[in-house]
Amino acid sequence: MDTGLTPTAFAPHEDLARLLLPHAADTNDGSHDLVHIHRVFRNAMRIQSQEGGNANVLAAAVLLHDCVAVEKNSPQRAEASRLAADKASGILSGLGWSTDDIHAIAHAILTHSFSANLAPKTLEAKILQDADRLDAIGMIGVARCFYVAGRMGSKLYDPTDPKAEHRALDDRQYAIDHFPAKLLKLSQGFQTETGRMLASERHERLLRFLAEMNDEI
Repeated sequence: MDTGLTPTAFAPHEDLARLLLPHAADTNDGSHDLVHIHRVFRNAMRIQSQEGGNANVLAAAVLLHDCVAVEKNSPQRAEASRLAADKASGILSGLGWSTDDIHAIAHAILTHSFSANLAPKTLEAKILQDADRLDAIGMIGVARCFYVAGRMGSKLYDPTDPKAEHRALDDRQYAIDHFPAKLLKLSQGFQTETGRMLASERHERLLRFLAEMNDEI
C-alpha cells in the first residue's frame, strides 16, 4: 500500500528507515499500516527525548513491531508480537546487527502487544509499548476502533442496550463495546512518566467522544 511516506519522515533515523521500511508492514489494514508505524515512531521519539534509552534500538523496534500482520479476529492474534519478534530477529541478523541489540529489539516487539500480555523489562520496550498504546486511544484510537469494526463486519452498537448495562460486553459484535472492554483501560497501564502524561490527555478525549456518542444514540 503506497502511503506516500519516505524514509525522511523518520528523521533522524532515515538511514535506518531506508533499510527497514521494506520489511515494516505488509498489510492492507489501514489501522496497522506504515502510517500507524510513523505515528508510533513520533510517539516513541517524543517519549525517548524525555525518558532516555537507546534511540537506535527503539527506532528499529518501532519500524519492525508490526512486520507480521495478523487480523484482530484471527485465532493467532495473541501470537502476532512473537511472530513479529522472530521475523525481526531474522531481518536484523541478516543485516549484521549485534546479538545484544537483536535481543533488545525482539524483546521490545514481543512485549509491546496488549494481546500478548507480557511485561516489558527494558526502557526501550516500555517506550515502544507506551508509544503503540498511545495510538490506540484519543481521537486516532476512536478512528482506528471504528475502522477495525468495519473490517470485521461489526455493528456500531446494540440499539436495545448500547451501554451494556444488562448484557455482557461483546466488542466483536458492537464497535462501541470496545471502549469499556479495552480502550478505557489502556491509560492505567503506561510504563513511563511521559507516556502516562500523554495517555491522560488522550483518555479524556475518549471519554468525551463516548459521552457525546451516547447522547446522540
